[in-house]
Amino acid sequence: MTEESGHEHADLLVAIGLVVRKRSFLAITPEGRARHAAWARLSDDAPEYDAARRAYEAFLPLNVDLIRLCSDWQLRPGNVPNDHTDLQYDWDVIDRLRALDERAGAVVRRLAKSVPRFGTYRPRLREALRRLDDGEPEWFTSPRIDSYHTVWMQMHEDVLTTLGLRREDEDPTP
Repeated sequence: MTEESGHEHADLLVAIGLVVRKRSFLAITPEGRARHAAWARLSDDAPEYDAARRAYEAFLPLNVDLIRLCSDWQLRPGNVPNDHTDLQYDWDVIDRLRALDERAGAVVRRLAKSVPRFGTYRPRLREALRRLDDGEPEWFTSPRIDSYHTVWMQMHEDVLTTLGLRREDEDPTP
């Protein structure tokens, strides 16, 4: 897709009310969210449903680990904000993220074999990790970019939508 055709697609989505422009980005409308949910939702008897359900169940404990890692990235022991001046501390957290990423990678790859749209998440997670390795700390948790946390949360929402689940119904301690 060219940049021009991307703008045309965005203009069309705005025109039919599925998204709105907010400064330099697009935001999905309630109508857009409902249409997306209907499109993304697998029926319980779809052949891909069981694979998505297994991936979700494998994902939940990984999600708990990611939440802990994000907290450790932002707060050092004693609830002291992490100013990222202790490189050893930061690299230890990044190494833990790398180990989590390896475990999560297998889950995401298996899911993408059954539900191809999930194939976009693995490269995005790897890119965020690469940027962290290159010394760009914002690529861990910043909501302004495709940080590891941002992509992970998008993937989490996508899995929930695929299965017709809601985040508020999740057990926070699987």
